[in-house]
Amino acid sequence: METLVATVLIVAIFMISSLILNNVFSNAVKNDKREISTKLNELMYLASHNKLVIPYGEEFKTWNISIELDTDKNGYLIKATNQKNRKQIERSIYEN
Repeated sequence: METLVATVLIVAIFMISSLILNNVFSNAVKNDKREISTKLNELMYLASHNKLVIPYGEEFKTWNISIELDTDKNGYLIKATNQKNRKQIERSIYEN
């Protein structure tokens, strides 16, 4: 009887830990912003060196990217919006 209870407890603990690890890895993959961050850095460089025609728009994977002139702050405003979950990333470049 004790063997059966111990086996059930071990299986339950492994099942719960497996679900927790699956959730952690799933969230890490969904919230990975490395690619869009790299793309925004590239566009920031190109915009600051006048290599882009402003206003600029592009689709990058599931992101809509737009670059506009920010007349209030004398620079550029870069917005990236995820089409799936509507998350937004905004960055600014200021001219000297």
